[in-house]
Amino acid sequence: MPASTDLTSVVRNDEDRRYEVHVNDVLAGFTVFRVDARGRVLFPHTEVDPAFRGRGLAQAVVAEAMADAARRGDTVVPHCPVVARWLRENEVPGLTIEWPEQAHPE
Repeated sequence: MPASTDLTSVVRNDEDRRYEVHVNDVLAGFTVFRVDARGRVLFPHTEVDPAFRGRGLAQAVVAEAMADAARRGDTVVPHCPVVARWLRENEVPGLTIEWPEQAHPE
């Protein structure tokens, strides 16, 4: 977990099409999204800088991305194993999920 003096924030970066998690204003990780031709939001990849691993930051960025998608009324397609695992373990009120046909390893 982050030290009590660390300030963690998650922001949506539309220019780079990703949600970013920052620790003390330093980019620590992100989950990438893209919108397909049907308007669904696909999440293909999540990454955390090795210097910040073990703090729950991947879960934090995915949680906020899913909450934001629910607020926006988006349909999410979880291709990223991190996103898929998080969605299997957590409920997001109002979120519509379309599971990909092909299973992804966890």
